[in-house]
Amino acid sequence: MRDREAVAMGAAPITAGLDGSPESLAAAHWAAAEADRRQVDLCLLHAWVLLSPDAPGSLAGNDQNYWAKRIVHTAETEIHQRYPRLPVVEELVAETPVTALLRAAEDSSMVVLGSRGLGTVGSFFLGDVGLRVAGTAGRPVVLVRTGTDGERVPSPRGGEVVAAVSLHGPCRNLLEFAFAAAAARGAPLRVLHTRTLPGQVYTPWGVDPDVSRDIAQDAGRELAEALRPWRDEHPEVRVTETVRLESPARAVVRAAKRAGLLVIGRRGPRRTPAPRLGPVAHACAHHAACPVAVVPED
Repeated sequence: MRDREAVAMGAAPITAGLDGSPESLAAAHWAAAEADRRQVDLCLLHAWVLLSPDAPGSLAGNDQNYWAKRIVHTAETEIHQRYPRLPVVEELVAETPVTALLRAAEDSSMVVLGSRGLGTVGSFFLGDVGLRVAGTAGRPVVLVRTGTDGERVPSPRGGEVVAAVSLHGPCRNLLEFAFAAAAARGAPLRVLHTRTLPGQVYTPWGVDPDVSRDIAQDAGRELAEALRPWRDEHPEVRVTETVRLESPARAVVRAAKRAGLLVIGRRGPRRTPAPRLGPVAHACAHHAACPVAVVPED
C-alpha cells in the first residue's frame, strides 16, 4: 500500500467510498477493475465522524475503530485476491461522508459509490450521500449496484459504453470520459442524443413525418460534428451515433438496458444547500441497471 503523498506523485487515483453495505463493496470491486484497466491507484475511503485517534499501546479488543477498520480491510483483502498488483490505499477519516468524499474527489480521477437504485432519494449510498456527492463533486461520480462488479466484461449483451449527449451546452468532459472508458475496455461506444418534438410537429392525425425527419437529420449532423474531434483522437473506439425524438429520460434508461456503463452529464457546479441531479441523471441513477457515471461540465 502507499500513502496519499506517494499516490499524488502519479496519475490521479480512483476513490471508492465504503460504508460496509453490499452496494459499497460492489462499488469497490468496480473501482478496482477500473483502476486496473487505467493503471492508476485505488483509494478505499471510509468516513466516520466519531473516528478516534489510535492510542499507542491500546489492545485490539479495545479499539473503538475496529468496525471501521474491518470494513476497509475486508474490501482491500478481496480486491487484493483479484488484483494482487494493484496499489491500494486504505483511508479512514474523521469527517462526515459527504465532506470526506468531496475532499477526496479533488485529488481523484473519479469517485465510485454504491447505489441501491430503485426507491426513494434516501436509497443512495449512506442515505443522501450519493445524491449530494454526484450533484456537487468536481470529478465524475460513478454509482454502482450489486451485481455489476469489476468482473463484468465487454460482451454482445452488455459491454458497450452508452453516452447521453444533449448538445444544448458543453459536453467536452462527458465525451472525454466516455471515449476513455470505451478505449480502456476495448468496448464499443454508443452516443445517444435525444430531442423532444415541438408542438407544431403534431397534427390531428399524428406526427408530421416530414418535419420529424428533418429534425432528426439536423440533430444527426450536429451530433456528428460534435463527435468528429473525439473520433479523430480515439480511432480505436468503434462509435455508433443514435438520435431519438422522445423523452430524454425514457430513451436513455432504455438504452442502458444493454450497456456495461452509462455516462451522463451534469451542468455546472452545484453549490446550493440541497444539490440535485437533473431529471435525466436522476431517472438513470434510480432505474438504470448498469453503473452510471455522472460527469460534471465546466
